[in-house]
Amino acid sequence: MLLGELYDPTDPDLVLARQQARNAIAAFNHTCAEDTETRQIILTQLLGTVGANAYIEPPFFCDYGSNIRLGDNVFINFNCVILDPARVTIGDNVMFAPNVQLYTATHPIDYRERNAGLELAKEIEVGSDVWIGGGSILCPGVTVGARSVIGAGSVVTRDIPADVVAVGNPCRVLRSIA
Repeated sequence: MLLGELYDPTDPDLVLARQQARNAIAAFNHTCAEDTETRQIILTQLLGTVGANAYIEPPFFCDYGSNIRLGDNVFINFNCVILDPARVTIGDNVMFAPNVQLYTATHPIDYRERNAGLELAKEIEVGSDVWIGGGSILCPGVTVGARSVIGAGSVVTRDIPADVVAVGNPCRVLRSIA
């Protein structure tokens, strides 16, 4: 799965890992707003890496959590969904507006493999100092370069270079900000 190869999501170890993540997510999402210490403890146990001053506003949803790496000073707003059967790396000083979705999970093009229940996953990387606008979707395998801005409602289907504003569906570079 982490190597980008076909995998069976019904494998008992994967099912157990997703169930454990769902339990942690439920606890995180239902912890009262004033109890930031408990929320941070849950995030530290759930996610692969949590940088200093990283903050996720509930509700938050993910598949495994263990494949998510958050840098320092990351802010993730309400209703973020990260499907993480592959690694998701988010750099330092990154902001996600509400309803941002990152999907590393995908399905085979060949219908026989899809019908067999097999899946694929491709890593996503978000560079440092990036702002992702509300309702944006990052598709499997994309990289968003450092210091870039992704406009609200964008669907990122291919890599976005550093130092640009990119918008739309599919997301395209609008202008340079360097």
